[in-house]
Amino acid sequence: MRLEDVAEELSVNMPQVRSLVRSGELPAIKVGGRGVWRVERTELEAYIERQYTATREGLKQDDGAAHDGGR
Repeated sequence: MRLEDVAEELSVNMPQVRSLVRSGELPAIKVGGRGVWRVERTELEAYIERQYTATREGLKQDDGAAHDGGR
């Protein structure tokens, strides 16, 4: 997938996608003589799944803090 496609799929802007690629959070490769970035669909799906997991864990922690009075 092109980075533009990834941005559309995630409903984010291109600078956010480039930041994810630069940080290594979203693995991508440069292909061709023009150096076009591509992301495999499986990598995008894995990234999305990691985000779901992180969100669930964050919600669990937030819920635990609410139950113990924030301590």
